[in-house]
Amino acid sequence: MGAQTDNRAVMETILQKIREAPRIMLFRHYRPDGDCVGATKGLQEILRCTYPDKEVLLIDGERSDYLAFLGPDDAPVPDEVYADALGIVLDTGNAARISNPKYALCREIIKIDHHINVEPYGDYNWVEEERSAACEMVAAFYAMFREELKLNRRAATCLYAGMVTDSGRFRYEGVSGDTLRLAALLLDAGVDRERLYAHLYLREFETLKFQAYLYEHMGRTPHGVAHLYVGCDMQAAFGLTFEAASACVSYMDSIRGCLCWMAFIETGEADGAIRVRLRSRFLPVNRLAERYRGGGHAFASGATVYGEDEVRALLAEADEMVRMYKETHEDWM
Repeated sequence: MGAQTDNRAVMETILQKIREAPRIMLFRHYRPDGDCVGATKGLQEILRCTYPDKEVLLIDGERSDYLAFLGPDDAPVPDEVYADALGIVLDTGNAARISNPKYALCREIIKIDHHINVEPYGDYNWVEEERSAACEMVAAFYAMFREELKLNRRAATCLYAGMVTDSGRFRYEGVSGDTLRLAALLLDAGVDRERLYAHLYLREFETLKFQAYLYEHMGRTPHGVAHLYVGCDMQAAFGLTFEAASACVSYMDSIRGCLCWMAFIETGEADGAIRVRLRSRFLPVNRLAERYRGGGHAFASGATVYGEDEVRALLAEADEMVRMYKETHEDWM
């Protein structure tokens, strides 16, 4: 567990700050996913079990139907409650993406994240870009200080859910032996994998019909960028939430010769924003996403475009990127 050892000093500082704080408030990014929800809820449960006299709050106006089985967040509190609290922000690369803007009221901020560290906004920053998930980092934090910290079944379930979803069931870049050792530690705490996987991966009948429809209508650029476009009308026709529509990017992850794939999802917002989910293998896509109001991991990023011209421009750039990669490498599939 070398990464833990390398970051021991900042982890010890974070633990000391937690020990000293009578109140701790947890924050995550907007449009919540399995990792940010699992990390915040998992850490909250660890801290509540370990320090029952502390107040540990997770307040966020956004929710995810997909992850509702992990339980609700806490009720809103007055601003003065934030003022004397230690704030911990998880799985959020830059401050603009923090869902609850009242994080800034906290007296001190700790950032725990596994994205590229473009903005070290915390008073204390623990960032490990090589980690597969923020939940993996929280599990590593527990493992480092397990003589003091307590892990129950609920905390382990939240953390395992985030690790499984952010790593593509332990298939994506960033998964290491350390990842699997930490996952085993969580399983040993009593995670019910069958029930958890049922919550995460069982699909509604209409969703499967949507998937079949998309396979008939997806496109591919000349050099192998697979792409789907899901408009608001299509979402309504299949009874899809925005989350369910966005998940369609995973439908294209096994196409031979397509090293990059992306889904364009209309948001229905007044400004006409179209969210883009970009995925790839072998060649990074995060720099491309950054040119279109986004960013993320090397092989899994998000962006935002406006109008058909920007959709075409993004596809053209991705196609050229894939062309250059294929011409200069022989090991792609």
